[in-house]
Amino acid sequence: MSAPPPPPCDWQTTRKLVKERGQYLLETGMWSDCRFIVGTDPNQQVLEGHKLFLAMSSPVFEAMFFGGMAEKDPIAILDVQPDAFKALLEYIYTDKINLTSFDQACELCYGAKKYMLPHLVEECTKYLWSDLYPKNACRAYEFAKLFEEPILMEKCMLIICNQTQEVLSESSFDDVELSTILTVFDQDELNISSELELFSAISRYAARHNQSSGAKVPRLDGIGNPSSEGGNGNHPTVRDAIMKIRFLTLTPQQFAEVPASCNLLTESEKFAILMNICSPSATTPMPPGFSTSRVARRRKQSIRNESIFMGGASSMDTSRTSMIKFSLSANEGGNESPKKLYCCRQLLRITECMNTSVLDCAVTFTCDRNVCVYGIQVPTQIPVEDDRQQSYSYPELLYAHLLDADGSRLTYTHFTTRVAFRSLIEISFNRPVYIQRNKVYKVGVVLNKIGRYPIGAYPSQSTCNGVVFTFSQGQSGDSVRDGLVRSIIFSIPSSNHNSINNPGISGIPGDHNKMSNII
Repeated sequence: MSAPPPPPCDWQTTRKLVKERGQYLLETGMWSDCRFIVGTDPNQQVLEGHKLFLAMSSPVFEAMFFGGMAEKDPIAILDVQPDAFKALLEYIYTDKINLTSFDQACELCYGAKKYMLPHLVEECTKYLWSDLYPKNACRAYEFAKLFEEPILMEKCMLIICNQTQEVLSESSFDDVELSTILTVFDQDELNISSELELFSAISRYAARHNQSSGAKVPRLDGIGNPSSEGGNGNHPTVRDAIMKIRFLTLTPQQFAEVPASCNLLTESEKFAILMNICSPSATTPMPPGFSTSRVARRRKQSIRNESIFMGGASSMDTSRTSMIKFSLSANEGGNESPKKLYCCRQLLRITECMNTSVLDCAVTFTCDRNVCVYGIQVPTQIPVEDDRQQSYSYPELLYAHLLDADGSRLTYTHFTTRVAFRSLIEISFNRPVYIQRNKVYKVGVVLNKIGRYPIGAYPSQSTCNGVVFTFSQGQSGDSVRDGLVRSIIFSIPSSNHNSINNPGISGIPGDHNKMSNII
C-alpha cells in the first residue's frame, strides 16, 4: 500500500481562518492521533481525529483522552451513525452546522448531547422545530422526551392536538410508542370529530403489531412512563389506551357500528358500555378502569403564543400556564417557588473506595408524600496525601440521573466543575421532577475521575420536615452502589400540585450546580 502524498508546501499560509485550517486537518487526517470505529456493520467506518481539537470542544473527549476515563485507541462508538459523527466532527473543527433532514438532526442532536456540545444541541433543536408536521410530530415528541427537551415536547404536542386527525391518519402513527399514545389520549383538547377516530387509530395500531387489547407492544427505545390503569406491570398496553377513550360521548349507533363490532372489547364490556351510553342511571357499572367522562373533547382553535418556541433551546418561561397537561409550573397562580429541603441520610460508618475507571452508584427509594426532586448531594474525593493536598481542588466529572421504576429516565445532568477535596457537591438535575408517594424510583451517579471516594453506610429511612424517604440497595446488595448518595434535594409542592397528571414532567427551573463544604 503506497504512502499518502505529502501535504502541499506551506499549506497553512493559504488558509486565513482557524476553521479553514481545522477543516484541512479533518479532511486530510494529517497529524491525527486517535481513531474511532463508528457505527455498526455493514455501515461501520473508521474515522481519524486530533485529541487536542476534540478535547478543547467537549469535556467528554477531554476526559476520554486526558482524564480518568481514558480509552484505548481505536475507540468504538457504536451508538452513533457515521454520517452523524462526521457532522459532529465538522462542527468541532470548523463550527459548520449543515442540517438537511429531520432524521439527520435527530442523530446529530443525540451525538451532541452525548459529547456535551450545547450550542450544537440548540441548533439541532431549532431545526427540528422548523421541520415539524403531522407525519413526524409523534416521533419528534418521543425524541424530545428521551433527550429532555421540554420546549420541543410542548410544540410537538400542540401540533398533535391541533392536527389530530392528520396525525392519526398517518401510517407513522402505527409505529409510535404506546406511552405517547397514552399521552395523546389523555388530552382534553383534540381536533377530532368523535372518539371513534381514537378507537379506529388504536385498532389499527393493535392490528399493525398483531396484538390483542391486553398484550404488551414492544417499545422501540424504552422511553415512556408505565401505565397505572392496566395493572400490567411496568409497560403500557393497548388496553390502557382503550380505557382512556370516552365511549360515553358516542351514540348507541356509533358504538354498535365500530367498537362493538371488533374484538378489542369483551362481550361483557361491550354490554356494560352500551348500557351506560343508553342510560346515565344504568345499574350496570362501566368496566373497571374505563373512562366515565361524558364530556366531548374540545377542538383546539389555533396554536397560541407561538413565539414561546423561538427562544433558546435550553430555556423555558415556566411562569406561564401551559395548555398541555404534562407541563406544570411551580409559580402557577403567582405563588412563590417552594423551599428546597435536604433529606440527609445519617452516616453510620464510612469506608473508602478506589475508583480506577468508572464508578456507578445508585439507590432506590420511595417517599410517603408527593414531592418535587431537584437533585442530590454526593461527596468529593479524599486526597491521596492529606497534609499536602487538604486545601487543593480537582476537576470532577460525573453524570447523575433519576429513573422511574421501569428504568425510564425522568431527568439527568452532567457535572464538570473543579471542586474541593473532602466536600459535598450539590448536583441539580436539568429540571426538577414531581414524584408520586409510595412509588419506587432510582437515583444514580456515575463518577468518571480516578481517585478515592468516601462510601457511607446509612439507615434504611430518613425523615425531613415530616417527609419519610425509604431507601434500598436493590438486588445487588453492594454498598458501593449505594453509599455515595448522601442526600436528596426536594421540595413539598403546594396543595394545587398534589394531584398531577404526569409526575415525571415539570417545568420548574432548577438552580445551577453548586458546591458546599462539609462543616
